Amino acid sequence: MTTQSFLLLAVFLLVLGAAAWPLGGLLARVADGRNIPGLGWLAAVEKLLYRAAGVQTDEAQRGMGWKAYAIALLVFNLVGTLFVYAVQRMQAWLPLNPQDLPGASPDSSFNTAVSFVANTNWQGYAGEQTMSYLSQMLALTGQNFFSAATGIAVAFVLIRGFAARSAKSIGNFWVDLTRIVLYVLLPLSFLFAVFLVGQGAIQNFSAYKEVALLEQVTYAIPGATPEVPAQARTANTQLIAMGPVASQEAIKMLGTNGGGFFNANSAHPYENPTPLSNFGEMLAIFLIPAALCFAFGRMVGDRRQGWAVLGAMTVMFVVAAIGITAAEQSAQPALQAMGVDQSATGLQAGGNMEGKETRFGIAATGLFATVTTAASCGAVNGMHDSFTPLGGAGPMLLMQLGEVVFGGVGSGLYGMLVFAIMAVFIAGLMIGRTPEYLGKKIQSYEMKMTSIAILVTPTLVLAGTAIAVMLDAGRAGVANPGAHGFSEILYAFSSAANNNGSAFAGLSANTPFYNTMLAIAMWFGRFAMIVPVLAIAGSLASKQRLQANSGTMPTHGPMFVFLLVAVVLLVGVLNYVPSLALGPVIEHLQLYK
Repeated sequence: MTTQSFLLLAVFLLVLGAAAWPLGGLLARVADGRNIPGLGWLAAVEKLLYRAAGVQTDEAQRGMGWKAYAIALLVFNLVGTLFVYAVQRMQAWLPLNPQDLPGASPDSSFNTAVSFVANTNWQGYAGEQTMSYLSQMLALTGQNFFSAATGIAVAFVLIRGFAARSAKSIGNFWVDLTRIVLYVLLPLSFLFAVFLVGQGAIQNFSAYKEVALLEQVTYAIPGATPEVPAQARTANTQLIAMGPVASQEAIKMLGTNGGGFFNANSAHPYENPTPLSNFGEMLAIFLIPAALCFAFGRMVGDRRQGWAVLGAMTVMFVVAAIGITAAEQSAQPALQAMGVDQSATGLQAGGNMEGKETRFGIAATGLFATVTTAASCGAVNGMHDSFTPLGGAGPMLLMQLGEVVFGGVGSGLYGMLVFAIMAVFIAGLMIGRTPEYLGKKIQSYEMKMTSIAILVTPTLVLAGTAIAVMLDAGRAGVANPGAHGFSEILYAFSSAANNNGSAFAGLSANTPFYNTMLAIAMWFGRFAMIVPVLAIAGSLASKQRLQANSGTMPTHGPMFVFLLVAVVLLVGVLNYVPSLALGPVIEHLQLYK
């Protein structure tokens, strides 16, 4: 790994910490229902939204039990799924469709609706060729806000469960959703969208532009059948897609959504114009997940707890970033044996430049790939399918760990806290004491819910991959045979079930089979984990908070950080060792045979 890469990583972490610390204080105020300095004028809007939703003041203060909270959350997201599906199907008759794009197919609409509601934003379609401006803004961007707010709300609920002292309520879903969108996501998205426009991202409602090319381009159209040969075509013009890009890009990053306006995602110059915008997008992905750790420490009354969780996340992230970037900066053995110069640009001293933007180079692309797969975002500025076997295994493994290395907004923190419960349970067994975390006893009910939350995603990933490789419909979408083809399928289900949304890009997944299977993985990967987490929160909230004593294991020091990292790695790696061996490990060994 080069000096440039180390410096980029160090600067990224320093700026992230400086920005996340004050935001953590804001998030704690939002969760506690306190006034927000500088945004008091939004209080009238907040009350108006409660009135429109039929939420009375006493209901907002009284809150809900965990079952009522879960029902409200599930119903809201189910309605959102139906709405996004309907908009896609009817977009041909709806306004803001200057290119007269037809409605999306039923299976693609179903997959996309589930994807955006589940904060996965898996895209089996090319955005600029499939979605109208209304679909992009009203359906997809709207769900970017709501799915992100849902994840943060669940994190708030679990924190309240630890902080409460024998309470029956864990909060009000409608209040949490409203305050998160109004005071956190909208202001941050507005500021970040202005920054992106300043860097060169577009924001308009114009029809697509046909522009003259400087030179005539000749390209081939493949034949429809083996008997019909390919035909050469020449072009003097190019159609340039337009649209409201910056506004979707902002919440795409801040909400760890990842769904790009363009098919090329953050490799497209209209979404990610400059190296500075690339750095800003990486910061935006990690900003709220990191800030939630600080909010956690404030809300439970011990800021060291937040630092401990953040420390565990950072350790795993740094190791992954170094490993992935180093793998991509190593020479490709097959090209090296042929004597090919792999110094593609002045940005690199050598390495694997395939599938990477020359504007950013290997260092920024490797870090971006680590950030986006660690944070359950799915935005990409390079093609993960073109990474080396070990370089591609890194993003895959980050997802398979449960998206807790910072993770998605809210989902990363509550996922890591579930692993923390597992860690103190294991430690309690080792020393023969009833496990406690933050003064709350961890008993059989919490461990049952924890087991469900931890095991649901590996079950979806491994079962889905097994079904896909056994059926002709699953194997038909594989572009590369052998180990790499298996990795493409494994990556797709790892991305879907863990609500990431990135892809290896070598798998033709826009088929009825994959649209249906991946949608099932996305839905249950999201909500089959949220419901047990809410159940844990309700159980913890009802318990008395015990005072620490001489036998209480500290959960804020280096020993606990080490234990937490070990549990995350142990559970994640053991679940996936056989499947990783069949994919990236074999492919890596084949390079050197």
